[in-house]
Amino acid sequence: EIDAETLRELIVRRGRLVGGKPINDNDVKRVFNIDSIDDLVKSLIEGRVLWHKYDHEVVPVFRLHPPSGGFNGSIKKPYRAGGELGYRGIAINELLKRMI
Repeated sequence: EIDAETLRELIVRRGRLVGGKPINDNDVKRVFNIDSIDDLVKSLIEGRVLWHKYDHEVVPVFRLHPPSGGFNGSIKKPYRAGGELGYRGIAINELLKRMI
């Protein structure tokens, strides 16, 4: 359940076009036919735009660093059992911010 602020930061700092170029507002207009990155974020969250449908233009994955400060729990246990694996709901935003 990523929030708009985290998604925007993820796209701006880690989003890449095919070829490795960072994504900017001009690229968003050309590829997605949307005016700005903020409008793209809103469309992605609402489900009107699907990122994987544009994999011929944008890299479909985000290359992230390990989280600053390390993982908080065991990487072999489920999140609900005090680990790091699996679905974590809105807590994913905090982890992503540490990894961007």
